[in-house]
Amino acid sequence: MSIKAVLFDLDGTLLPMDQDIFIKAYFKGISTKLAPLGYDPKQLIGAIWTGTEAMIRNNGEKSNEAVFWDEFSKIFGEKCREDEPHFDEFYRTDFQNVRSVCGFDKNAAKTVHKLKAAGVRVVLATNPIFPAVATQSRIAWAGLTPEDFELYTTYENSRYSKPNPKYYTDIIDKLGVDATECLMVGNDVGDDMVAKDLGMQVFLLTDNLINKDNVDVSAFPNGDFSQLSAFIDNLLNK
Repeated sequence: MSIKAVLFDLDGTLLPMDQDIFIKAYFKGISTKLAPLGYDPKQLIGAIWTGTEAMIRNNGEKSNEAVFWDEFSKIFGEKCREDEPHFDEFYRTDFQNVRSVCGFDKNAAKTVHKLKAAGVRVVLATNPIFPAVATQSRIAWAGLTPEDFELYTTYENSRYSKPNPKYYTDIIDKLGVDATECLMVGNDVGDDMVAKDLGMQVFLLTDNLINKDNVDVSAFPNGDFSQLSAFIDNLLNK
């Protein structure tokens, strides 16, 4: 077997979505939920972006969670840390309404289960800028469970973010495998295909393609879920 582990992106890969529509619905929901606590919607959204950008730049000295709240508290003051339970409550409740702007593809769960049945280790390599409670919800929206994955990255358990190659190195180290024994599947050329630079095999899922720099996608194996399935079959049969 030429691969021991397959890493899947979530948003736009296992969970079909238009990222811009998703973000708009997410921000509308969280700003509405937290406005009664005194958070101005415009300032709140700006602070979330600032915290997210800090997580993207994280150098590994702290968890993404710590980096986010450090930046967020610079804007709203230390008192905002007392409101963390309200943020978690949002993800458990009102965040579920965001599911309506996401799609569903039965082939996502089918592909994951097929790999597990073949003895391949499966990781959810979603950009770890959300807390676990939010990631667990999005996993469920895709027709899967957290237990379907040996590891799923969240802002609590990660100290790097995509497209930093160290994000992928961290996962490889946790699994105890070589990069050449891994396949990364994602829909974002910039965030996901960087895994190729580490020696991973990659597959670009094009159903919800993100290609901000207009890279020639023919440089990567690519296609829809049926083509991904054939690509995986070929790897497993080598």
